[in-house]
Amino acid sequence: MKPAHCILLLVALVVGVPLPLARAQDFEQPPIAYSTATPNNVVSKLIDEFESGRLQLARGEEHGYLPALLKALAIPESSQVLVFSQTSLQRERISPRTPRAIYFNDQAYVGFCQQGEVLEISVSDPQLGAVFYTLDQNSEKEPAFVRLTDSCLLCHSSSRTENVPGHLVRSLYVTSSGQPIFSGGSNIVDHTTPFDRRWGGWYVTGTHGDQTHLGNLVVPGREVPSTIDNEAGQNVKELGNRFAVDKYLTPHSDIVALMVLEHQTLVQNRITKASFATRQALHYQVELNRALGEPGEMRLQSTTSRIASAGEDLVEALLFLEEAELRAPVAGTSGYAEEFTKRGPRDEQGRSLRDFDLERRMFRYPCSYLIYSEAFDALPGEMQDFVWRRLWEILAEGKDAEKFAHLSAEDRATVLEILRTTKAGLPDYWEVSPAR
Repeated sequence: MKPAHCILLLVALVVGVPLPLARAQDFEQPPIAYSTATPNNVVSKLIDEFESGRLQLARGEEHGYLPALLKALAIPESSQVLVFSQTSLQRERISPRTPRAIYFNDQAYVGFCQQGEVLEISVSDPQLGAVFYTLDQNSEKEPAFVRLTDSCLLCHSSSRTENVPGHLVRSLYVTSSGQPIFSGGSNIVDHTTPFDRRWGGWYVTGTHGDQTHLGNLVVPGREVPSTIDNEAGQNVKELGNRFAVDKYLTPHSDIVALMVLEHQTLVQNRITKASFATRQALHYQVELNRALGEPGEMRLQSTTSRIASAGEDLVEALLFLEEAELRAPVAGTSGYAEEFTKRGPRDEQGRSLRDFDLERRMFRYPCSYLIYSEAFDALPGEMQDFVWRRLWEILAEGKDAEKFAHLSAEDRATVLEILRTTKAGLPDYWEVSPAR
């Protein structure tokens, strides 16, 4: 009999299957095949409608196709946030005087630059993670959507995005020309990031008490000073003295929209990671078992481990583990919070996972609204089983109470009740009343 390690090496060479410890996120290979797979998401469906002539997109002089595209994707203008660091596709058009605008909803993102040649579009695809497109803004050409892969993946598929095609929000110091000062350091921002490290290179409108952040700050030279004075950047309600706000759809870069954006990118990346890890592990399992003459469904320990690891990361993000605490109330300026909250769904008592707190934490009920997303519902059954079991253990049975100490007994009971009323397709055991 051949030693086990020899058999594994032989199988890897013969069938081209990566060993579990070799490259766990090789998403250009089967079963993901990211760049060659056909996307199926809200943007690809819109493109089909547009190219078939069933959907018309009106073009305006100042913003091109932006208003029409936002309407077609049901993205609210109040979601507008403004970034002035040169860290994206059309970097030469971005500066503190001409920030890039980003608009988003639960699934899609649209980027707009003044005098930009294209609109930048990305979407959370249920099977492929973040998928990127451009829409030509040139009035002399027929408008065309183009899918991008390699050029976007240089930044959008690294450890910053959970090693899957994903989205990210960065905070860094920026000069008056819009150039990032990388020597000053940078942070990937999500709901765990301390308030005082957020929004470097972004405009921020809204109030937040005595909490401080790095938004609205332009560094005058090429070096970050040892002492940063950003008092003028705090609790800013208007941006008209910084750039021409009338060049944008709204004059806001709403602080609540920024906070939601940061949370959303983390959870979407974790959902993609959970999907990829499960599908890759099951693919490897089938190929290895076939090579060894075993039934394809015979479970490998590595399959169970990979599903559990990625699933636990997702559960932690869904339940806001290690969320940075707010020390003062936060309020936006654009009406985004009110629009976001209206989307529901709500339980029989009128409660929703979209209800904000914004005094001590972001949401009143600490479970992500992205649990209703198409990408979450499209997770493989093995990952769904793991996530729902873990959520039941934590919320209903009180397991790992020390790890999830941020969840009070009331939090756990309320989230459980909201999900039971508003989430379809729950496992049967969720119908059982939890022990008290």
